[in-house]
Amino acid sequence: MKAIIRTGDGGPEVLQLAEVPAPTPTATQLLVDVHATALNRADLIQRRGGYPPPPGESEVLGLEIAGTVSEMGDAVADGISKGDRVFGLVGGGGYAEQAIIDYRMAMPIPDGWSFEQAAAVPEVFFTANENIFTLGKLSAGETILIHAGGSGVGSAGIQISRHAGATVFVTAGTPKKIDKCKALGATEGINYKTTDFVAEIQRLTDGQGVDVVLDFIGAPYLERNLSILKTKGRLLQVGLIAGATAEINLGAVMRNRLQIIGSVMRPQSIDEKIAITHRFVERWLPELKRGVLQPIIDTVFPLSEAQHAHEYMEANRNFGKILLKVF
Repeated sequence: MKAIIRTGDGGPEVLQLAEVPAPTPTATQLLVDVHATALNRADLIQRRGGYPPPPGESEVLGLEIAGTVSEMGDAVADGISKGDRVFGLVGGGGYAEQAIIDYRMAMPIPDGWSFEQAAAVPEVFFTANENIFTLGKLSAGETILIHAGGSGVGSAGIQISRHAGATVFVTAGTPKKIDKCKALGATEGINYKTTDFVAEIQRLTDGQGVDVVLDFIGAPYLERNLSILKTKGRLLQVGLIAGATAEINLGAVMRNRLQIIGSVMRPQSIDEKIAITHRFVERWLPELKRGVLQPIIDTVFPLSEAQHAHEYMEANRNFGKILLKVF
């Protein structure tokens, strides 16, 4: 089968289309003919030599797939058949013509959805739901600041936070992205390149701050994020784009009873990922099926142009998901 491989650690130029052996499903896995997959920041980090796949997972990039079932392991439960259209989160291997997924994490693609729509959902909606609600416990009437509002997770987070009755503020790097965030449900957007988001949040909230911050940036934002949290506020750290090491005033954390909660999806156990899938299916998949929420797709590249897709993401040109079309 064809897949995108890395010829080494480095920039997008290390990505090459090559012939590799097809994966073999275990007893509880499906072999899926992949029609579409999607880019995530984790792919860029892995390409550079960081964020390795968990033991036993494919070295091929790609954390979410949409396609048709080709083969099934002996322990796959009834109700799944060859040819079924499925989508879901994988530990690796998405940038390929075939990939494997545990059947308990494979979700039926809703009628009327394209493979591209389905591939744009798992990583970002799972991440947004787990952080904002399961860990952050955002509730109706609360306020949240979502950094990188134009990212895949950001665009999903805006929608589900607003749908849950929260007031949503975002940061983004261009007026166009801010306008798109507002169209998804954000109350206000802050251009982080021209405006101090701390001062602006204090102005927008009459000095009260926000209940929750969802952050992908890391070290340079840590102290600033904590400074705008209300008493009992929660900082959800899901990325470290600009660095991992920072110094903070722990007195403020103690005095205001703040929580700093970190999480990563990929290293979690299969049982944890199955539970994450089920929580998404129960709470948000029905809303996606009804069109109340929607996967936001920016650009679709052919699999052979994975290099260009990575360049596009690294330039922060996208709003929402960047996809790779396989078939």
